[in-house]
Amino acid sequence: MKKVLAIVMMIWAVNLVSAQAPNNRGMEIAKAAENADIGFGSSTVDTKMILKNKNGQVSERYLSTKTLELTEDGDKSLIVFNSPKDVKGTSTLTFTHKVGSDDQWLYLPSIKRIKRISSNNKSGPFVGSEFAYEDLSSQEVEKYSYKFLEEKGNILIVEQDPVDPKSGYSKRIVSYNKDKGYRIEKVEFYDRKNSLLKTLTYTDYKLYKNKFWRAAVFNMVNHQTHKETMLQFSDYNFEQNLSEEDFTEVALKRAGK
Repeated sequence: MKKVLAIVMMIWAVNLVSAQAPNNRGMEIAKAAENADIGFGSSTVDTKMILKNKNGQVSERYLSTKTLELTEDGDKSLIVFNSPKDVKGTSTLTFTHKVGSDDQWLYLPSIKRIKRISSNNKSGPFVGSEFAYEDLSSQEVEKYSYKFLEEKGNILIVEQDPVDPKSGYSKRIVSYNKDKGYRIEKVEFYDRKNSLLKTLTYTDYKLYKNKFWRAAVFNMVNHQTHKETMLQFSDYNFEQNLSEEDFTEVALKRAGK
């Protein structure tokens, strides 16, 4: 009886280790990507946003983004629309948190008011684009549970399941390039019904300061609405020496004027 019990326990242990292995490797890949990008401090970048509707009609917007790296918690970012007139001055401030819901605020120049974005609305579209408000947050390892799926050459594919129950996604399938600092090449977003919702591809990468990979183009395709949003980034500037004072509600309102 003892021998049978020992065999059963051994089989159980082997199965447990086998089940944990993909989770552990998925987490290790996410941490490697995070570690590869540590130390950039702060950055600014100008961006052209190209919106394409399901009929192929195109409109353009121009915006600028400031980002402050924080190691104790998630990063902070400030996005300001510069044109056209109907969105000029519209600004968004994001405080990403490693644990719990992120804090986000939207400044609307038409009414000169700051609106706090509730955690229930994070899956809503960001200023009419195919990006959701939750897509604006920095990629903190603690925000997901992980499962390694497969390796295709230099590409590592990992499933990420959001920890936040209020996320608009059931999972993300993320493709990392292990030969290029574990930079992300593609993300597939699945809705709460577990159907493919959107695909985001990163292209035209450039290496800054001999360490930090930044894509010049983000292209988000919504497979359900057949709409598309492309972000084209100008050269990043890592020499601004931004501080937390540049990421407050006062700074948000000032940026929108």
